Amino acid sequence: MTTEAPVAALAAATPPTPAAVDGLLEACRRDLDRVRPQDLAAAVAAGALVVDTRPVEQRDRDGGLPGAVVVDRNVLEWRLDPTCPHRLAGIDHDPSRRVVVVCNEGYSSSLGAATLQRLGLSGATDLAGGFQAWLAAGGVPTRPGAA
Repeated sequence: MTTEAPVAALAAATPPTPAAVDGLLEACRRDLDRVRPQDLAAAVAAGALVVDTRPVEQRDRDGGLPGAVVVDRNVLEWRLDPTCPHRLAGIDHDPSRRVVVVCNEGYSSSLGAATLQRLGLSGATDLAGGFQAWLAAGGVPTRPGAA
């Protein structure tokens, strides 16, 4: 008899430990009033700023999010922090304005929105399920190269 069988049985009986990032994501989402894909248009009509953080490859593949400002995820905080000299020009930087961060599937956008809240943007949140959920809910993207 080998020791492989008992080790394999133990591994099968031990539930997997969640990754630390899953706990971080859960904690971030506790303070977010996440926007459902079917409610995005209403949020925009009410004055929300929509920020698309998807990489260019995903935007080229799937199309753009109409009306969204494109900001690379790696500079999101600098572009939206109302106190930062590197913030985006030409947009309302009211810290209480609703800001809806959108990534591809709604994971990195939750982390980004939580960070924006920590920077003082109390209205920051994200789109539940991201761009893919918005598409599945009937969203119509702009095509690459379209204005």
